Amino acid sequence: MTLSGKQKNYLRGVAHNLNPVVMIGGKGLTDAVMAEIENALNQHELIKIKLPSNSKAEKVAALAQITSQTDSQPVQLIGRVGVIYRSGEEPKITLPSI
Repeated sequence: MTLSGKQKNYLRGVAHNLNPVVMIGGKGLTDAVMAEIENALNQHELIKIKLPSNSKAEKVAALAQITSQTDSQPVQLIGRVGVIYRSGEEPKITLPSI
């Protein structure tokens, strides 16, 4: 599933008031961090992740690795905060049509 621009815009608005639920520390993407991201996606569908203060390219790569391993979609990356989305079996967030 690929999100359209309209859907990403909607999800950015929903994510605006959210706080990061997962923070990635100096050890990077460990198995424990990935398990926590999976758990958070199962519960919330849309989550914010606080990334380490690396270069922009490293943050983009980390977010890409997270989305590929969790079968989720990137919504936004601003500064150190990334937003990802994965629809649940019973969706809690209704996306606008394309």
